[in-house]
Amino acid sequence: MDVIFGQYASELIAGVLLTLQFTLIGFVGGFAVGTVLAIFRVSPIAPLRIAGTIYVEFFRNVPLVALLLLVVYGLPYAGVNLGYFWSVILAIVCVGAAFACETLRTGINAVDKGQVEAARALGLGFLGIARNLVVPQALRTVIGPMVTLFIGILLSSSLAAVVGMRELTATMAYVNNREALGLTPFMVAGAIYIILSLSAAGVGATLEKRLRVLR
Repeated sequence: MDVIFGQYASELIAGVLLTLQFTLIGFVGGFAVGTVLAIFRVSPIAPLRIAGTIYVEFFRNVPLVALLLLVVYGLPYAGVNLGYFWSVILAIVCVGAAFACETLRTGINAVDKGQVEAARALGLGFLGIARNLVVPQALRTVIGPMVTLFIGILLSSSLAAVVGMRELTATMAYVNNREALGLTPFMVAGAIYIILSLSAAGVGATLEKRLRVLR
């Protein structure tokens, strides 16, 4: 422990920060894209519904590690070189958006249809209803599942080690290779993941209490 938190403290901090970058940027990007996809999925325009469905079904069924390798090593052959960091982000966003879409769609379907009909009677169009009525209410009902998605992205960010990114897991593997500490570095990594996950769950629980929809 003294070696990890002493000699390798700077590497540990850098690994945690990189993990948080992957998690936060990946979640925000996935949430933004997922919101658009959710609107597509409930749109009265058939091509948008079909496009949203194809996206979701494809990316929900592609392993993140396979997509990550494809983006990192495949895109350069097509003339697109994002670098390792943004390639990891892109892969996380693509998969996260598919799951965020389905989570949001569940929340959208839970919105009282009577409110939607009333909004239509007042002259609001589809986008106006989605922006001002449906999406805000849907967000309040899916805080718990969204926190679960956030934690899933946090844990999945460890796959960045596959392409050589020195996030938390890869950092602990590096320390172990240098110092032969056995399971200790990975126990430290596991403890940090648990702390981060529980912190996210705590924030989510607080938000859920404050924004709970009265039924």
